[in-house]
Amino acid sequence: MSRPLYVTRPLLPDLASVQSMLAEIWKTGILTNGGPMHEKLEREMEAYLSVPNAMLFNNGTIALLVALKMMDLPPGSEVITTPLTFAATAHAIAWNGLVPVFADVDPDTLTIDPASIEKAVTRKTSAILAVHVYGTICDVIGIQAVADRYDLRVIYDAAHVFGATMHGRSIGSFGDASVFSFHATKLFNTLEGGLITTPRQEDRQVIYNLRNFGIKSEEEVVSIGINGKMNEVQAAIGLLNIPLVEEERRRRSILREKYFSIFRSIPGITLPIKQKGVINSEQYFHIVIDPAAFGKSRDEIYDNLKKRGIFARKYFHPICTDFEPYKDFPIFSSLERPWAEIVKSQVLCLPFHSGVEDEDILDIAEEFGLSVAEVAQH
Repeated sequence: MSRPLYVTRPLLPDLASVQSMLAEIWKTGILTNGGPMHEKLEREMEAYLSVPNAMLFNNGTIALLVALKMMDLPPGSEVITTPLTFAATAHAIAWNGLVPVFADVDPDTLTIDPASIEKAVTRKTSAILAVHVYGTICDVIGIQAVADRYDLRVIYDAAHVFGATMHGRSIGSFGDASVFSFHATKLFNTLEGGLITTPRQEDRQVIYNLRNFGIKSEEEVVSIGINGKMNEVQAAIGLLNIPLVEEERRRRSILREKYFSIFRSIPGITLPIKQKGVINSEQYFHIVIDPAAFGKSRDEIYDNLKKRGIFARKYFHPICTDFEPYKDFPIFSSLERPWAEIVKSQVLCLPFHSGVEDEDILDIAEEFGLSVAEVAQH
């Protein structure tokens, strides 16, 4: 048992391997601008994610900015997204001179609800920025159907679903583009980093230009771009971490089943939905606590766990429409009251990584009213 215990723990390669990679970088003298490590990792990302086009970035937020920019959406047009997401999702829309519009989430998946998206569509709507959350995949079929009806572009914030598949198809192949985060909190990390995948190899040049100041050659700047390049040290960490991902996912999947066996019989606790045909990314494990049925609030559990040195996370809370820049923005919903407004005070992410030990699980279970003997029965 190790404390403090956090909701995530970064996947780190063997330090000797890192030193060997650094020696290679020092030998080439190439630190950035598409060096050999960077090029190799991009090709490995295409293979691992089964996509024809994968482009690395220095972080996921810059990747989101570029994914929106590459769509060439009308200035001031509206992009529909979810309020139950990290602030960067909405910020990327606003930074592009577009207007974020918030649509409610599905109560079962907590991903953006296609029926609520349709309620939010206006003549100014140009795109949907949907978010896969906690490892749960959006209703990609329903979202695409809405997009097709109104001629909208579809971008997925895929920060939580690296490596996930649906009926054998890579999650990075849906919509017009998907954006991944390789932040240290994610299943796969490059210390800090990001990735755009698209189903079209011909998108590569457009993304390249946007990522590299619009520079085409030593004497040509053909478009307005940003500096989104990943450096060689980040790429080296990625190359070393890729072989470690599957074992980490396997161990997390075992932990998921342990959590399921413990919590499935507790009144007032809703567990993550198991999606048919989906191989989960194993990014997070969240529960929803109904205080009336369970007898305690999410915040009480959160505070009690913290006293034990266990740092769960109220994720996402607050939601985007609670933040100052978006406080007056409504949430369009197919329900009488937006579910995002209710669930934000009930959702809790538990520690979910290979560093969680059986003793930790016992302590967590105890906060939910289970004894050692009861846990042993599961």
